Amino acid sequence: MSFTSVHRRAWLSEQDCDLDVFRAVAERTTDLADYPYAAAVERNVLVYDSARLRRSEDRPEIQAELVRAFTDGPGIVVFRGAFPDPEVVDRVSEVFGALIAEQRASGASAGDHFAKPGANDRVWNALEKAALYDPEAFSDYYANDVLALVSAAWLGPGYQVTSQVNVVNPGGAAQTVHRDYHLGFLSNEAAAAYPAHVHRLSPVLTLQGAVAHCDMPVESGPTMYLPYSQTYEPGYLAWRLPEFQAYFEAHHVQLPLTKGDAAFFNPALFHAAGTNRSADIRRMANLLQVSSAFGRAMETVDREAVANAVFPVLLKRRAEGVGEAWLEHVIAASAEGYPFPTNLDSDPPVAGLAPPAQADVVRRALRETWAPEVLRDELRAGAERRQS
Repeated sequence: MSFTSVHRRAWLSEQDCDLDVFRAVAERTTDLADYPYAAAVERNVLVYDSARLRRSEDRPEIQAELVRAFTDGPGIVVFRGAFPDPEVVDRVSEVFGALIAEQRASGASAGDHFAKPGANDRVWNALEKAALYDPEAFSDYYANDVLALVSAAWLGPGYQVTSQVNVVNPGGAAQTVHRDYHLGFLSNEAAAAYPAHVHRLSPVLTLQGAVAHCDMPVESGPTMYLPYSQTYEPGYLAWRLPEFQAYFEAHHVQLPLTKGDAAFFNPALFHAAGTNRSADIRRMANLLQVSSAFGRAMETVDREAVANAVFPVLLKRRAEGVGEAWLEHVIAASAEGYPFPTNLDSDPPVAGLAPPAQADVVRRALRETWAPEVLRDELRAGAERRQS
């Protein structure tokens, strides 16, 4: 076996992105017979009747079917009537509206990962804000059994729920196609630095969802999806490429949603919020990102203290002519190399999809020869920005 063949299996690059292969992956057909608990297939997407699921005692079998749908199937499922009581949804919608009004009154503008800032009304960390604003409405909402069913199916117990409210106003333009957290938030250069098995791992660390807080006809721009695109291994490197974006534009599907419906999908699915072409629909969705309980280290480490402690050594060794690799290895072992989780209100992704990580600040300090106290102040300010 040649080194090249081993290397190509272990690492992915943009050169591995082949539109013809992608086309073969994406142009499959969903057969309802393969999914006995589903009620219908609409535009290649599996649709489930939530009332029927609630009556069933086959919870393990239903969850196994959902896992197949996310893994090898279309990658997206819609639950009709996931929230059967409209009052529960309306109460939380009122909370979201109040939070948006408070945000506007304060002069704050929430940035958006993939759409022009200001085009939408977005509330970051809506889970915490809603709980503090109206704990009763929050509790009635998140007691939802469909949310628990699908989250536990994909992630197992101990999952962590986060929420972001997104309101796309009439005339609001579509997002660009993308994959989601984690690798989907990295540049292609950064994503390619992770081995292929991490590209396969990333999708099973989170589950993406959206609860419709109003009726969403297609003209209002519900999320655009490309079924089966989550199965394309180099997809984290492909979605930015013009030919893949053009294919998505030509072949995506959209499903109308009714208030209380919910869509859940594999985060590796190619998707994007649609353009709101309606005259008067403020399309409100509660975007749910549910994370694996295992996305944590074993020990708590004060990496801010560690970075401050080693920075004088880094300055000294750099002045003595040590190699860049030596410096980088020490930074990687001491400073936090990942910018999340953070408070996206105070630490927004201004220059890209993510704010700078602690390690990026240390690299900059070393490059610009900051005094240790300057780095200390900047790391402290960064830690404070990350607090909710």
